[in-house]
Amino acid sequence: MSRCPGPAPSTGISAVRWRRSTGITRGSAEALAEVDVAALRRDVNPLLLRTSELVRAGVPGRTRDHRGADLIGARLRGADLREADLIGADFRDTDLRGADLTGSIFLTQPQVNAAKGDAAAKLPPALARPAHW
Repeated sequence: MSRCPGPAPSTGISAVRWRRSTGITRGSAEALAEVDVAALRRDVNPLLLRTSELVRAGVPGRTRDHRGADLIGARLRGADLREADLIGADFRDTDLRGADLTGSIFLTQPQVNAAKGDAAAKLPPALARPAHW
């Protein structure tokens, strides 16, 4: 993620944990298939939670935490989801037409692909607008 290049010294996040976690993403498919996902999640979850807190701390007003939210079929048309934490949120059949998702964190392409949207929806630059939008 370009917004989070690594742990800052003031975060208390272990640089070793960071290197180990990001190193997995650079491995082969075979090495990735051998990863103990449950153990990795236990290890990196504090890092992800702290990253979310740091990003959202700079957002004035109410922060948006939708971690793991069941948003199946939700009507979020025109919603302001800027700077929202969307890790693990289920967007299947969610109406995101006209929604602003710029700056949201941990939003993935599969989440966007599962939702309904339109040309007015604003996505983070790293994500592509699905053809069915």
